Amino acid sequence: MGSPFPWPSVIVAVGTCVVMLVIGVYPVLAISVLIVWLGTLLLSRPEPVIEVRVPDEGSVSRQAMVELVEPFSVPVLMLDNQRIAAANAAAREALGPHIVGQDARVALRHPEAITLLDKPQGTVMVRGLTGARSIWQVRRVAIDQRYSLIELVNRTAEADISRSHTDFVANASHELRTPLASIIGYIETLADPDAKVDAATAARFHNTVLRESRRLQSLVEDLMSLSRIEAEKHDLPREQIDLGLLAASIGSEVACTAGEDRILVKVTDAVVTGDRQQLDQVIRNLIDNALKYGDPGEPISIAVERDGNEAVFSVTDRGEGIHPDHIPYLTRRFYRTDPGRSRAAGGTGLGLAIVKHIVERHRGKLDITSRLGEGTTVTVRLALVVIPQKALS
Repeated sequence: MGSPFPWPSVIVAVGTCVVMLVIGVYPVLAISVLIVWLGTLLLSRPEPVIEVRVPDEGSVSRQAMVELVEPFSVPVLMLDNQRIAAANAAAREALGPHIVGQDARVALRHPEAITLLDKPQGTVMVRGLTGARSIWQVRRVAIDQRYSLIELVNRTAEADISRSHTDFVANASHELRTPLASIIGYIETLADPDAKVDAATAARFHNTVLRESRRLQSLVEDLMSLSRIEAEKHDLPREQIDLGLLAASIGSEVACTAGEDRILVKVTDAVVTGDRQQLDQVIRNLIDNALKYGDPGEPISIAVERDGNEAVFSVTDRGEGIHPDHIPYLTRRFYRTDPGRSRAAGGTGLGLAIVKHIVERHRGKLDITSRLGEGTTVTVRLALVVIPQKALS
């Protein structure tokens, strides 16, 4: 901006000119003096100074930082040197709202993350950042000499899936190897010309090989069944099925082999949307478990009833019951409360895992309750089909 116009000096010059005219000075002379005076004032004014403001390239307001990182769905931190200048909602939820303004080394507090903060950029995997089993990928990106971004990606679910797959392969390999080893051992003995196996022993060996072969077949069938169910878990079933009628039919069929006194059936009509083959598998698996592990001298109860908008299917045995510590893990693949007894009964350890996945596909609920010395009840809840009533004419 230039200096203001000298109005006081102009007034003095004009006043002087007027006085000169009053005292009788020639008008031409008075006007000439005025013109020279004003010209002198104009020439004496300094040149205007134009101020040019150069924006500070490193200057970013706090609000601008918040607006920059807030839209990200993953946790993102904006660092001013080593201090957290801004954190989006996902970061505040994961690490706590107190981290804004905090030293990043204190907020992240892990050796791997602290090592990363000593570098201008890079990526590390941090374990235990938000929980004992949590795994986070932490990446730092430099913006300039002062500011940088920290992005956190939660890899916990991926690690859990990878761990589950590894455990599944290991367990499946073990379960398959056990009957195979038994079969191979007995066959090698029978095939050895020097073994001198008598007829009774050979018959016993043949029975063992047959039993282990059937166990191996059951295991492979259950593995294939579980694989198919998992592949279809996002496809909702569309067939309307009377769950009560299906349970009564299977109960009667099982009673023909297990004995009429072993099965008590009490059902009502309950139409649900489902996959008939898979619901059949659920009912048979639960009845089979109840017969295997229930008291052989007591009957098992099969019931289907309505509860509000749900069909409730339950199977109850009167066996030894299950300790409460085991109940949360019963639907895990190959989990057994008594491995020796389960294998002796012909169990594969996949029955309840299959039931769980089928119920999840049908958007239902599975519940297991048990009391030691009293027995176990497994309950499946499925949504009833809403059948609109016809308008009365």
